[in-house]
Amino acid sequence: MRVLAGGLLAALVIAPQLGLGDYTLHLMVMALLWSTVYTSWSIMGRLGLVSFGHGAFLGIGAYAVVLMWNLYGVSPWLGLLVGIAVSLVVAVLIGYPCFRFKIVGHYFALVTLALSEVTRLVIVGLRDSTGGSLGITPKPGLVDGATWSLSALQFSSKAVWFYIVLVFWLAALYVWHRVDRSMARLALEAISAEEDAAASLGIDVKRTKLSVMLLSAVMTCIGGALIAQYQLYVNPETVSGISISLQMVFGVIAGGMFVMLGPTVGAVFLLLLSEGLRVVIGNDVHGVDTSIYGLLLILFIIFMPKGILGAALARFGRR
Repeated sequence: MRVLAGGLLAALVIAPQLGLGDYTLHLMVMALLWSTVYTSWSIMGRLGLVSFGHGAFLGIGAYAVVLMWNLYGVSPWLGLLVGIAVSLVVAVLIGYPCFRFKIVGHYFALVTLALSEVTRLVIVGLRDSTGGSLGITPKPGLVDGATWSLSALQFSSKAVWFYIVLVFWLAALYVWHRVDRSMARLALEAISAEEDAAASLGIDVKRTKLSVMLLSAVMTCIGGALIAQYQLYVNPETVSGISISLQMVFGVIAGGMFVMLGPTVGAVFLLLLSEGLRVVIGNDVHGVDTSIYGLLLILFIIFMPKGILGAALARFGRR
């Protein structure tokens, strides 16, 4: 398996040098971006903390870097720190009361769902700064014919973006792996099975849950910042709100929530599905893609709960 993983990584590293074209590189960058975001969500989701509010952290990261750059001329790197700080505060304000008063399961999902929509409405309400529902574009950082600006985190080459996003994707996988091998995973599995029994064994329930939620929120915030800087455009509908939160849930479930590369497979599957629908249906018919996502989510939960990669590995193991 290590040889196979090394071969796949080597193939990814040399892929931009094969003359694939800008469109293919764009799809690969977007697949890695959403893989990073989905992996961030799965750190919580696979351990029994199903959140429908991660669109809030994605939106905070995206708008933090853009607003700090546009309004104050602050580098997106520093703007990302602001976004991380805000995400941590929001995660504590939501997570601590929920875990303190044992709001779990469906009720926790509903609270986080409200968080996602409130964040979208705040972004729309602050239209003088955020551009409202029309979105906002970062000010150009490439001047005098420059092809890249590290301080502005803007690059004209998609190959450069590919390698940057590849590093963050690998970092997200590393964090997922460390959490999976940590005592926190065992503690959260015990908590999800029987919270009172886990507490009686000496597990700090509130601290364990909150620490995982903070980690997931920070990683999702970083993903939002990268999406904003790569696309050079942010819109409350595409980086925040209920729809984007549900997209994360669907992507992880489709790929495989309990496998490290499951969220990545889900991201690739969703990207290919959306591009296929765009080619077949076009952009004139609204709501069709969301309806198909919802239908597929139901089918995956009923017939393939382990996801695409999880089911494939299970079948391979039986053989």
